[in-house]
Amino acid sequence: MNDTEFDTAAPADAPSGEAPAATDDLAPLDAVIAERDQWRDRALRAAAEAENVKRRSETQMNDARAYAIQRFARDLLGVADNLERALQAAPKNAEGGEAGLVTGLEMTQKALLTAFETNGLKRVAPEPGEAFDPHLHQAMMEQPSTAVSGGCVIQTLQAGYALFGRTVRPAMVVVAAKGSGASAAANPYAQTETPGGNVDAKA
Repeated sequence: MNDTEFDTAAPADAPSGEAPAATDDLAPLDAVIAERDQWRDRALRAAAEAENVKRRSETQMNDARAYAIQRFARDLLGVADNLERALQAAPKNAEGGEAGLVTGLEMTQKALLTAFETNGLKRVAPEPGEAFDPHLHQAMMEQPSTAVSGGCVIQTLQAGYALFGRTVRPAMVVVAAKGSGASAAANPYAQTETPGGNVDAKA
């Protein structure tokens, strides 16, 4: 083999030997990047799980507090009911000692209701004409009415209470039957359907 053939072959072999070396140099960097992404993903998952645990703990603690207050509040509802019955039975034009007793009952009731409100317990006593709400009210009976539209409250028999949006005890109410209102006043002989059957709306 002559010198010319040797010289031309040597440069051709050099590039083919250098290409694999360049690829091998990048392999450690790719491994580091992959490991970094893996640890970052683990860190994000751990942070999300910690936040979920924190929220669950807060929800459980709030539920526990609400449940404890709810039991205590339910025990006091009887006191509030008795105070209201005493005021309803008290003479309207009381004088002397009776007037002082009525005033004391009113002040006690006001203080009790204020304590309820401060702790999130709200009294539910719908006024006549308010729409019946099955989440807050319990219909004890249904009656025809010429003053209140059907499906609205005629009278509150017993006040209810709600604690932080949860019904502790629904208000017991009388509800206007279907067909009540102005149409019932125009036709007093109309038959109105009630839970127990048909009742003549005639006065």
